[in-house]
Amino acid sequence: MKVTDTIKLLKSDDSRRLMASLYGEEGIETNIKRYEELLVSFEKKFPQDEDVLLFSAPGRTEISGNHTDHNHGKVLAGSINLDCVGVAAINGTRTVTIISETYNQNFTIDLDDLKPSEKKAGTIDLTKGLFKGFLEAGHEIGGFDAYITTNVISAAGVSSSASYEMLLCSMINTFFNQGRLTAVDYAHIGKYSENVYWDKSSGLLDQMACAVGGLITIDFKNPSEPKVEKIDFDFASRNHSLIIVNTGKGHADLSEDYSLVPLEMKKVAEFFGKEVCAEITEEQVLLNLNEVREFAGDRSVLRALHFFEENKRVDAEVAALKEGRFEDFLHNITASGNSSWKWLQNCFTNTSYQEQGITVALALTELFLGEKKAGACRIHGGGFAGVIMTMIPNELADEYIAYMEKAMGQGNAYRMSIRPYGAICFEEILKQ
Repeated sequence: MKVTDTIKLLKSDDSRRLMASLYGEEGIETNIKRYEELLVSFEKKFPQDEDVLLFSAPGRTEISGNHTDHNHGKVLAGSINLDCVGVAAINGTRTVTIISETYNQNFTIDLDDLKPSEKKAGTIDLTKGLFKGFLEAGHEIGGFDAYITTNVISAAGVSSSASYEMLLCSMINTFFNQGRLTAVDYAHIGKYSENVYWDKSSGLLDQMACAVGGLITIDFKNPSEPKVEKIDFDFASRNHSLIIVNTGKGHADLSEDYSLVPLEMKKVAEFFGKEVCAEITEEQVLLNLNEVREFAGDRSVLRALHFFEENKRVDAEVAALKEGRFEDFLHNITASGNSSWKWLQNCFTNTSYQEQGITVALALTELFLGEKKAGACRIHGGGFAGVIMTMIPNELADEYIAYMEKAMGQGNAYRMSIRPYGAICFEEILKQ
């Protein structure tokens, strides 16, 4: 479809209904304009490309299951109303050109040269890794042009990288693989790219939550085929808002902090001749506690205990949501946050202990929620720096946002909603 025809499509009733699903009724007009401007920009940069398609992939919120996926545990997560959006068209060559409006990037990749750089960092390496991941999994790739924009907050624990990865996976799947790939396929390709082309020991949580869409629980016991279940629940129906507070990016290099979490959990599993904590039990650890402490270290033991208890909390939270026990759900959110703070120990880095934006934000939030006798909060995402999550009654949301922005800076608190769609081709959804 030509750009002019796609712009007309955006203003159709079906398009407006889809926009409402993705962004809420209040976001319809803003995002129609956003998509239209993207299409116009694409046409200026790639006037030779006529048959264009629109794509969207959301960021994600991690509601519970903090640092469990990499040891094949359980999570509760959801796709959010912030997303990476792209216009793309096949170009009939062996090159891919991507323009990122948000990050002022413009680069071209030769599909016959997918070696990573020596640094193994940045968007180009990540993108090469995605194409290589498709090939390694036996899928097709080809040349296309894409113009992309995103409002997924960068370096803030809402998976801006995974959102970008899943957007490109949707493009490659739609253009060259007849839509055969599943969300699980997307997630494994994104994980491959981060593991091999970034040397980042990430799990599958971010990619799965961005690819699948909606509120989901995932059991990674069998990581090649994770068990995914959609949970039919709307936080707005319980008069609560989900708010993400950005505490500011930490100045320390956090790569080692992130990598040590899965490695230390796995060290505990190694004591029992296993690879990950999902293959052992909490009872085994407790029965052999002194020997495990000597072998793996105390922080490793605490992180493993967090893993076991966090898995139980995910089950408890899913059951509470299904059974309408919202207060029990909130209680477990608080318990999850306390476990991350005390046992997992990912609220600040020991290499820069005077910089504790996460713990300050949590302390302020606990003071606020304690006074109001409502809501729950916890660290959000990988931790050590970044964001926290708060569940709060709607009538307190504006007051809480003003309270936190006074401490953390204007524009650092975001009201989120769970969107029902993951990584999509916009036109394909309209056909359904």
